[in-house]
Amino acid sequence: MNVPDVKSKRSIYLKFLKMVSLVLIIVVALDFGIGSLLKLFYFRQTSGVDFRTRYAMENSREDLLIFGASTAVHDYIPPTFEKRLKLSAYNVGRDAMSIFYDYAVLKAVLKRYSPKMIILAFDKDEFSQAQESYDRLSTLLPFYKTHPEIDSIIDLKGPYEKYKLISNIYPYNSLVVTISAGNSDLNKKRREDVKGFVAVNKTWPEPIKCDSSFINEPLDNNKVKAYESFIADCINAKIELYIITSPSFVKATYPSNSLVLGKAIAERYKVRFFDYSQDSGLLNNRNLFADIPHLNASGATIYSDKIANRILDERRSNWDRLVYIPLTHK
Repeated sequence: MNVPDVKSKRSIYLKFLKMVSLVLIIVVALDFGIGSLLKLFYFRQTSGVDFRTRYAMENSREDLLIFGASTAVHDYIPPTFEKRLKLSAYNVGRDAMSIFYDYAVLKAVLKRYSPKMIILAFDKDEFSQAQESYDRLSTLLPFYKTHPEIDSIIDLKGPYEKYKLISNIYPYNSLVVTISAGNSDLNKKRREDVKGFVAVNKTWPEPIKCDSSFINEPLDNNKVKAYESFIADCINAKIELYIITSPSFVKATYPSNSLVLGKAIAERYKVRFFDYSQDSGLLNNRNLFADIPHLNASGATIYSDKIANRILDERRSNWDRLVYIPLTHK
């Protein structure tokens, strides 16, 4: 091989390296620029689901916080609890989430302060195995770098999350729709929450049905652990905790595996668990339901008042006899 050939190959190699370097610089610049823009628009929202998540994670200071998924968001009215219990209240629930989301928000809250009371809305399928429960942890990705206390929960999403999160775009790429809605007036309903509560103004048109089936649903052990950790952290922080299952417009002969286990764990920790899933006072009136799993605005008004009164009764009769023992949960 002669010298000119060597120089020619070296020149080609250097050009290739320069081209690759240029592409990498462009990719990094775009990632930084687009990611920074998405971050700006995410954190400038003043209403909507993302705003409520940010408020729950970073700004909530209320005496009473209401956790859970859609049954929390649509069934529990904070002003009702404020009036009856004389505590400031906020609903930190979010539609379609799981106990993973609840526990992450709780950990962020406890880094700042300890609420006096927490209500955890417990769904009948709370511990069911579902991949979307992990996928939906993407709603918490904007807080990964600033809230290390939730890293272990977000890492449940997948083994490569910590590497994906090197990107500035990745935390927001699944939230583009909600970010767009939160920065425009296209989705005006996003402003219609009352301290986190979102009313559903429709009525279920069908009569109640009976469900006599018994489904031996497989349970997700990660969810069970998160639930136990949620309880233990509340106890250690001396928070008055109530775990409550909302009514569903169906007459169920058998309780779900999640409900049975959720009650058993709460009993072991000496925490109150109220099961209103088959509350006859509400199930006798379909006009109180928006659909099978959710109350409408009228139903939520009655239900919230009922729960507030139940808590008042419990506090009067049992609170002085209940001793919370600080626990170290592993």
